[in-house]
Amino acid sequence: MGWMHTARFLTTAAQLHHLPPIDVPEIAFVGRSNAGKSTCINTLTQQKQLAFASKKPGRTQHINLFSLGKQGVMDAVLADLPGYGYAAVSRSDKVRWQQVMVNYLVSRPGLTGIVLLCDPRLGLTELDEALLEVVRPRVEEGLKFLIVLTKADKLTRAEQAKVLSITRLHAGGGEVKMFSALKKQGVDEVAQLLWQWAHPVKPLAEEPPAAADSSSPAQPSPTSESEPN
Repeated sequence: MGWMHTARFLTTAAQLHHLPPIDVPEIAFVGRSNAGKSTCINTLTQQKQLAFASKKPGRTQHINLFSLGKQGVMDAVLADLPGYGYAAVSRSDKVRWQQVMVNYLVSRPGLTGIVLLCDPRLGLTELDEALLEVVRPRVEEGLKFLIVLTKADKLTRAEQAKVLSITRLHAGGGEVKMFSALKKQGVDEVAQLLWQWAHPVKPLAEEPPAAADSSSPAQPSPTSESEPN
């Protein structure tokens, strides 16, 4: 958790080509504009105003990057992407923002993982399903993927278990976690998973096969004896 608390604003961009190249793992947060995305980021980082949380959906209109790393050394980046599904903006703005987001998810080189925020009372909507289809090829190639079911405090334990089971069937191999900013449910679990994404354990190198022991005497090769006539 301490690692998440090091988050600090890095940059913002309205277009993908305005983002700087990043040579550390990058983790993107996406979701409908009322799914609690900014609140989730602020809760994970313990910073109330890091990501702009508003009661009015659709306020995040840029890609906002936040750096992570202790002692001021950046070792990962969080990307807060514009929310989708907002109704209070023009159609042209919707199309533009959604195209920027899709371009980012499909082509951003350093993208390591995606966190999809979803309101469990609504389940995965058509827009969420469309996003899953966009990122599916990269997930199949190894991109990490997590669905965070926010506002878990709005559900009973039985309801949480049911929506978890249903969402896992549609997660396409990704993980699913319940999350509540109010009750702090799932905060440690999500933070630990993101740490693991950004700091993967490298497999141990296989030991080379043992060389033949040259000190042992060579065995004579069998020779065929000729039979007497």
